[in-house]
Amino acid sequence: MDKAKSEHVRQIIADTLFISIDEVGEDASQDTLKNWDSLQQMNIVLALEQSFGVRFKPEEFSAMSNVEKILQHLQAKQA
Repeated sequence: MDKAKSEHVRQIIADTLFISIDEVGEDASQDTLKNWDSLQQMNIVLALEQSFGVRFKPEEFSAMSNVEKILQHLQAKQA
């Protein structure tokens, strides 16, 4: 996976959750970050859409529950 893209996604998550990027590891998920709730999930997805110039379907939102899955969905949108 593209290291720069992964770093960018981690930074978006950190900025949205008002935490340090150091707290958002490659394995970060809704289960590991206490601030990552359903409302913040929406904010993360919206920030991703704006930053990467893509659109996600509502049914994709809940599937994007960790850094790896977000990267997979982004890759599929940008392919």
